[in-house]
Amino acid sequence: MTTPPPMNTPAPLRSATWRSRSANQTRLAFGQALLELGQEDPSTVVISADTQDLLGIRSFAHDFPERFVELGIAEQNAIGVAAGMATTGLHPFVCAYAPFITARSMEQVRNDLAYARQRVVIGAAASGISLGVAGGTHHALEDLALMRSLPNMTVIVPADVTEAYRATLATRDLDGPVYLRLGGRVEEPPVGDLEAPFQVGRSVQLRSGGDVSIIACGALVSLGLQAAALLHGEGIEARVINMHTIKPLDRDAVLRAAGETRGIVTAEEHHLCGGLGGAVAELLALERPTYMRMIGMPDVFAVIGPTTAVREKYGMSAAGIARACRSLPGLR
Repeated sequence: MTTPPPMNTPAPLRSATWRSRSANQTRLAFGQALLELGQEDPSTVVISADTQDLLGIRSFAHDFPERFVELGIAEQNAIGVAAGMATTGLHPFVCAYAPFITARSMEQVRNDLAYARQRVVIGAAASGISLGVAGGTHHALEDLALMRSLPNMTVIVPADVTEAYRATLATRDLDGPVYLRLGGRVEEPPVGDLEAPFQVGRSVQLRSGGDVSIIACGALVSLGLQAAALLHGEGIEARVINMHTIKPLDRDAVLRAAGETRGIVTAEEHHLCGGLGGAVAELLALERPTYMRMIGMPDVFAVIGPTTAVREKYGMSAAGIARACRSLPGLR
Protein backbone atom coordinates (compact mmCIF):
# COMPACT_ATOMS: atom_id res chain seq x y z
CA MET A 1 0.00 0.00 0.00
CA THR A 2 1.31 3.45 -0.90
CA THR A 3 2.07 5.54 2.16
CA PRO A 4 1.60 9.32 2.30
CA PRO A 5 4.64 11.57 1.85
CA PRO A 6 6.61 12.23 5.03
CA MET A 7 6.07 15.50 6.85
CA ASN A 8 9.42 16.87 5.66
CA THR A 9 8.16 16.74 2.07
CA PRO A 10 7.77 20.28 0.62
CA ALA A 11 4.27 21.66 1.23
CA PRO A 12 3.27 21.94 -2.47
CA LEU A 13 4.00 18.23 -3.02
CA ARG A 14 2.00 17.22 0.08
CA SER A 15 -0.86 19.38 -1.16
CA ALA A 16 -0.80 17.84 -4.61
CA THR A 17 -0.85 14.37 -3.09
CA TRP A 18 -3.79 14.77 -0.78
CA ARG A 19 -5.76 16.70 -3.40
CA SER A 20 -5.40 13.97 -5.99
CA ARG A 21 -6.36 11.31 -3.45
CA SER A 22 -9.39 13.33 -2.36
CA ALA A 23 -10.88 13.19 -5.88
CA ASN A 24 -13.05 16.27 -5.25
CA GLN A 25 -14.90 14.49 -2.43
CA THR A 26 -14.92 15.95 1.08
CA ARG A 27 -15.23 12.51 2.69
CA LEU A 28 -11.85 11.49 1.24
CA ALA A 29 -10.22 14.83 2.10
CA PHE A 30 -11.15 14.15 5.73
CA GLY A 31 -9.31 10.81 5.58
CA GLN A 32 -6.27 12.49 4.05
CA ALA A 33 -6.22 15.12 6.80
CA LEU A 34 -6.27 12.36 9.42
CA LEU A 35 -2.94 11.14 8.03
CA GLU A 36 -1.39 14.53 8.69
CA LEU A 37 -2.88 14.67 12.17
CA GLY A 38 -1.64 11.16 12.89
CA GLN A 39 1.88 12.14 11.90
CA GLU A 40 1.84 15.34 13.94
CA ASP A 41 -0.02 14.31 17.09
CA PRO A 42 0.40 10.91 18.77
CA SER A 43 -2.87 11.42 20.65
CA THR A 44 -4.83 11.16 17.38
CA VAL A 45 -6.86 7.95 17.22
CA VAL A 46 -9.36 6.86 14.57
CA ILE A 47 -12.48 4.81 15.23
CA SER A 48 -14.26 3.30 12.23
CA ALA A 49 -17.89 2.19 12.07
CA ASP A 50 -17.33 0.03 8.98
CA THR A 51 -16.17 3.07 7.00
CA GLN A 52 -12.59 2.33 5.97
CA ASP A 53 -13.38 2.85 2.29
CA LEU A 54 -16.13 5.45 2.73
CA LEU A 55 -13.73 7.89 4.40
CA GLY A 56 -10.50 6.65 2.84
CA ILE A 57 -8.90 5.71 6.16
CA ARG A 58 -7.20 2.45 5.21
CA SER A 59 -3.91 4.36 4.91
CA PHE A 60 -4.28 5.58 8.50
CA ALA A 61 -4.94 2.00 9.67
CA HIS A 62 -1.84 0.86 7.77
CA ASP A 63 0.46 3.61 9.07
CA PHE A 64 -0.85 3.77 12.66
CA PRO A 65 -2.34 0.34 13.45
CA GLU A 66 -1.99 0.87 17.21
CA ARG A 67 -4.16 3.99 16.94
CA PHE A 68 -6.91 2.56 14.75
CA VAL A 69 -10.02 0.70 15.93
CA GLU A 70 -12.59 -0.95 13.66
CA LEU A 71 -15.89 -1.45 15.51
CA GLY A 72 -18.12 -2.39 12.60
CA ILE A 73 -21.72 -1.26 12.22
CA ALA A 74 -22.09 -0.24 15.86
CA GLU A 75 -22.39 3.55 15.97
CA GLN A 76 -23.62 3.75 19.57
CA ASN A 77 -20.63 1.72 20.66
CA ALA A 78 -18.30 3.91 18.57
CA ILE A 79 -19.42 7.05 20.41
CA GLY A 80 -19.04 5.37 23.80
CA VAL A 81 -15.54 4.12 22.98
CA ALA A 82 -14.54 7.55 21.67
CA ALA A 83 -15.81 9.25 24.81
CA GLY A 84 -13.86 6.84 26.99
CA MET A 85 -10.68 7.41 24.99
CA ALA A 86 -11.12 11.18 25.27
CA THR A 87 -11.15 10.95 29.06
CA THR A 88 -7.59 9.55 28.91
CA GLY A 89 -6.23 12.48 26.89
CA LEU A 90 -6.53 10.91 23.45
CA HIS A 91 -8.15 12.82 20.57
CA PRO A 92 -10.58 10.41 18.88
CA PHE A 93 -11.99 10.85 15.36
CA VAL A 94 -15.11 8.78 14.74
CA CYS A 95 -15.64 7.87 11.08
CA ALA A 96 -19.24 7.05 10.25
CA TYR A 97 -22.25 7.42 7.99
CA ALA A 98 -24.11 10.66 8.77
CA PRO A 99 -27.62 9.17 9.01
CA PHE A 100 -26.52 6.48 11.46
CA ILE A 101 -24.05 8.29 13.71
CA THR A 102 -26.64 11.00 14.41
CA ALA A 103 -30.09 9.39 14.62
CA ARG A 104 -29.00 5.94 15.83
CA SER A 105 -26.56 7.16 18.47
CA MET A 106 -28.19 10.46 19.44
CA GLU A 107 -28.38 9.55 23.13
CA GLN A 108 -24.68 8.68 23.27
CA VAL A 109 -23.69 11.83 21.37
CA ARG A 110 -25.84 13.93 23.71
CA ASN A 111 -24.77 12.41 27.01
CA ASP A 112 -21.29 11.00 26.42
CA LEU A 113 -19.95 13.77 24.18
CA ALA A 114 -21.92 17.02 24.42
CA TYR A 115 -22.99 16.85 28.07
CA ALA A 116 -19.53 15.66 29.12
CA ARG A 117 -17.85 18.11 26.71
CA GLN A 118 -15.54 15.45 25.39
CA ARG A 119 -12.98 16.33 22.74
CA VAL A 120 -14.22 14.01 19.99
CA VAL A 121 -14.59 14.72 16.27
CA ILE A 122 -17.34 12.99 14.29
CA GLY A 123 -16.52 12.71 10.60
CA ALA A 124 -20.00 12.08 9.16
CA ALA A 125 -19.96 11.11 5.48
CA ALA A 126 -22.84 10.43 3.07
CA SER A 127 -24.80 13.39 4.42
CA GLY A 128 -27.90 14.93 2.89
CA ILE A 129 -29.12 12.90 -0.09
CA SER A 130 -25.68 12.00 -1.41
CA LEU A 131 -26.84 8.37 -1.07
CA GLY A 132 -29.97 9.22 -3.04
CA VAL A 133 -30.55 5.75 -4.50
CA ALA A 134 -30.35 4.11 -1.06
CA GLY A 135 -33.62 5.64 0.13
CA GLY A 136 -34.86 7.49 3.18
CA THR A 137 -33.12 5.28 5.74
CA HIS A 138 -29.77 6.34 4.25
CA HIS A 139 -30.56 10.04 3.78
CA ALA A 140 -29.30 12.44 6.46
CA LEU A 141 -31.63 15.43 6.28
CA GLU A 142 -32.13 16.13 9.96
CA ASP A 143 -28.56 15.76 11.22
CA LEU A 144 -27.77 19.48 11.37
CA ALA A 145 -30.88 20.11 13.44
CA LEU A 146 -29.94 17.32 15.84
CA MET A 147 -26.32 18.35 16.24
CA ARG A 148 -26.99 22.10 16.33
CA SER A 149 -29.40 21.63 19.21
CA LEU A 150 -26.69 20.22 21.50
CA PRO A 151 -24.80 22.56 23.83
CA ASN A 152 -20.99 22.48 23.46
CA MET A 153 -21.22 21.03 19.92
CA THR A 154 -19.41 22.68 17.00
CA VAL A 155 -21.04 21.99 13.61
CA ILE A 156 -19.05 22.39 10.38
CA VAL A 157 -20.20 21.77 6.79
CA PRO A 158 -17.30 22.04 4.30
CA ALA A 159 -18.12 23.00 0.73
CA ASP A 160 -15.13 21.42 -1.03
CA VAL A 161 -12.04 19.31 -0.39
CA THR A 162 -9.83 22.26 0.57
CA GLU A 163 -12.30 23.32 3.22
CA ALA A 164 -12.80 19.75 4.45
CA TYR A 165 -9.05 19.19 4.79
CA ARG A 166 -8.42 22.45 6.61
CA ALA A 167 -11.49 22.14 8.80
CA THR A 168 -10.28 18.73 9.95
CA LEU A 169 -6.88 20.18 10.85
CA ALA A 170 -8.61 23.07 12.64
CA THR A 171 -10.25 20.64 15.08
CA ARG A 172 -6.86 20.33 16.79
CA ASP A 173 -7.55 23.66 18.47
CA LEU A 174 -11.17 23.08 19.47
CA ASP A 175 -12.39 22.09 22.91
CA GLY A 176 -15.46 19.87 23.06
CA PRO A 177 -17.17 17.70 20.42
CA VAL A 178 -17.27 18.54 16.71
CA TYR A 179 -19.68 17.36 14.03
CA LEU A 180 -18.02 17.55 10.60
CA ARG A 181 -20.61 16.98 7.87
CA LEU A 182 -19.15 15.40 4.74
CA GLY A 183 -20.47 14.36 1.34
CA GLY A 184 -20.87 10.98 -0.27
CA ARG A 185 -19.64 9.47 -3.50
CA VAL A 186 -20.53 12.62 -5.41
CA GLU A 187 -17.94 15.14 -6.60
CA GLU A 188 -17.94 18.54 -4.90
CA PRO A 189 -16.25 21.09 -7.20
CA PRO A 190 -13.87 23.70 -5.77
CA VAL A 191 -15.64 26.89 -4.73
CA GLY A 192 -13.05 29.12 -3.09
CA ASP A 193 -9.45 30.24 -2.94
CA LEU A 194 -7.18 27.22 -2.55
CA GLU A 195 -4.85 29.28 -0.35
CA ALA A 196 -7.49 30.90 1.85
CA PRO A 197 -7.19 30.13 5.57
CA PHE A 198 -10.00 28.33 7.38
CA GLN A 199 -11.41 29.77 10.57
CA VAL A 200 -14.14 28.07 12.57
CA GLY A 201 -17.13 30.37 12.98
CA ARG A 202 -16.02 32.80 10.27
CA SER A 203 -17.81 32.53 6.93
CA VAL A 204 -16.29 33.26 3.53
CA GLN A 205 -17.79 35.75 1.07
CA LEU A 206 -17.23 34.27 -2.36
CA ARG A 207 -18.97 36.95 -4.40
CA SER A 208 -19.99 40.55 -3.69
CA GLY A 209 -23.41 41.96 -4.43
CA GLY A 210 -25.81 44.56 -3.10
CA ASP A 211 -29.20 43.25 -4.25
CA VAL A 212 -29.63 39.91 -2.50
CA SER A 213 -27.54 37.60 -0.32
CA ILE A 214 -27.27 33.86 -0.89
CA ILE A 215 -26.06 32.10 2.25
CA ALA A 216 -25.25 28.46 1.55
CA CYS A 217 -23.36 25.54 3.02
CA GLY A 218 -21.90 22.28 1.80
CA ALA A 219 -22.88 21.00 -1.64
CA LEU A 220 -25.18 23.95 -2.31
CA VAL A 221 -22.42 26.57 -2.17
CA SER A 222 -21.37 25.80 -5.75
CA LEU A 223 -25.02 25.94 -6.81
CA GLY A 224 -25.34 29.31 -5.08
CA LEU A 225 -22.48 30.62 -7.19
CA GLN A 226 -24.16 29.31 -10.33
CA ALA A 227 -27.40 31.01 -9.28
CA ALA A 228 -25.55 34.29 -8.78
CA ALA A 229 -24.17 34.02 -12.31
CA LEU A 230 -27.70 33.49 -13.66
CA LEU A 231 -28.97 36.53 -11.77
CA HIS A 232 -26.06 38.65 -12.95
CA GLY A 233 -27.27 38.13 -16.49
CA GLU A 234 -30.58 39.70 -15.41
CA GLY A 235 -28.96 42.71 -13.75
CA ILE A 236 -29.35 41.33 -10.20
CA GLU A 237 -26.15 41.26 -8.16
CA ALA A 238 -26.10 38.50 -5.56
CA ARG A 239 -23.69 38.27 -2.67
CA VAL A 240 -22.69 34.64 -2.04
CA ILE A 241 -21.60 33.60 1.45
CA ASN A 242 -20.17 30.18 2.24
CA MET A 243 -21.44 29.56 5.78
CA HIS A 244 -19.24 26.55 6.48
CA THR A 245 -19.79 26.73 10.24
CA ILE A 246 -23.41 26.33 11.33
CA LYS A 247 -22.53 26.50 15.01
CA PRO A 248 -21.14 28.90 16.07
CA LEU A 249 -22.85 30.93 13.34
CA ASP A 250 -21.08 33.94 11.85
CA ARG A 251 -23.55 36.48 13.24
CA ASP A 252 -21.68 39.49 11.85
CA ALA A 253 -21.81 38.20 8.27
CA VAL A 254 -25.53 37.45 8.49
CA LEU A 255 -26.42 40.81 10.02
CA ARG A 256 -24.22 42.64 7.53
CA ALA A 257 -25.94 40.84 4.64
CA ALA A 258 -29.33 41.75 6.08
CA GLY A 259 -28.34 45.38 6.34
CA GLU A 260 -26.64 45.73 2.97
CA THR A 261 -28.95 43.74 0.66
CA ARG A 262 -32.69 43.52 0.14
CA GLY A 263 -33.12 40.00 1.42
CA ILE A 264 -31.49 36.65 2.17
CA VAL A 265 -31.86 33.23 0.57
CA THR A 266 -30.40 30.28 2.46
CA ALA A 267 -29.50 27.07 0.64
CA GLU A 268 -28.69 23.70 2.19
CA GLU A 269 -29.14 19.98 1.57
CA HIS A 270 -31.17 19.52 4.74
CA HIS A 271 -34.75 19.83 5.93
CA LEU A 272 -35.97 23.41 6.04
CA CYS A 273 -36.36 23.23 9.82
CA GLY A 274 -33.42 23.28 12.18
CA GLY A 275 -30.51 23.64 9.79
CA LEU A 276 -28.72 26.64 8.28
CA GLY A 277 -31.96 28.37 7.32
CA GLY A 278 -33.33 27.94 10.81
CA ALA A 279 -30.17 29.30 12.39
CA VAL A 280 -30.19 32.39 10.15
CA ALA A 281 -33.92 32.96 10.66
CA GLU A 282 -33.61 32.71 14.45
CA LEU A 283 -30.90 35.35 14.50
CA LEU A 284 -32.71 37.73 12.16
CA ALA A 285 -36.05 37.37 13.95
CA LEU A 286 -34.44 38.59 17.16
CA GLU A 287 -31.99 41.19 15.87
CA ARG A 288 -32.90 42.38 12.35
CA PRO A 289 -36.13 41.13 10.75
CA THR A 290 -35.36 40.60 7.07
CA TYR A 291 -37.09 39.20 3.99
CA MET A 292 -36.01 35.58 3.61
CA ARG A 293 -36.46 32.53 1.45
CA MET A 294 -35.12 29.05 2.20
CA ILE A 295 -33.94 26.38 -0.20
CA GLY A 296 -33.78 22.83 1.14
CA MET A 297 -35.87 19.73 1.71
CA PRO A 298 -39.55 20.30 2.52
CA ASP A 299 -41.27 18.38 5.32
CA VAL A 300 -41.24 15.05 3.48
CA PHE A 301 -38.95 12.07 3.06
CA ALA A 302 -37.05 12.35 -0.20
CA VAL A 303 -37.84 10.08 -3.12
CA ILE A 304 -35.30 7.49 -4.18
CA GLY A 305 -33.12 8.39 -7.15
CA PRO A 306 -29.80 9.81 -8.37
CA THR A 307 -28.54 12.59 -6.11
CA THR A 308 -28.60 15.41 -8.66
CA ALA A 309 -32.09 14.51 -9.87
CA VAL A 310 -33.42 14.33 -6.32
CA ARG A 311 -31.88 17.70 -5.49
CA GLU A 312 -33.48 19.27 -8.52
CA LYS A 313 -36.90 17.78 -7.73
CA TYR A 314 -36.95 19.70 -4.46
CA GLY A 315 -35.51 22.94 -5.81
CA MET A 316 -31.96 22.40 -4.60
CA SER A 317 -30.47 23.66 -7.85
CA ALA A 318 -29.02 26.84 -9.30
CA ALA A 319 -32.34 27.55 -10.99
CA GLY A 320 -34.21 26.97 -7.75
CA ILE A 321 -31.96 29.31 -5.79
CA ALA A 322 -32.21 32.01 -8.47
CA ARG A 323 -35.99 31.64 -8.50
CA ALA A 324 -36.12 32.11 -4.72
CA CYS A 325 -34.01 35.26 -5.03
CA ARG A 326 -36.34 36.73 -7.66
CA SER A 327 -39.33 36.10 -5.39
CA LEU A 328 -38.06 38.53 -2.76
CA PRO A 329 -39.89 41.88 -2.64
CA GLY A 330 -38.28 44.39 -4.96
CA LEU A 331 -36.40 41.77 -7.00
CA ARG A 332 -39.19 40.51 -9.26
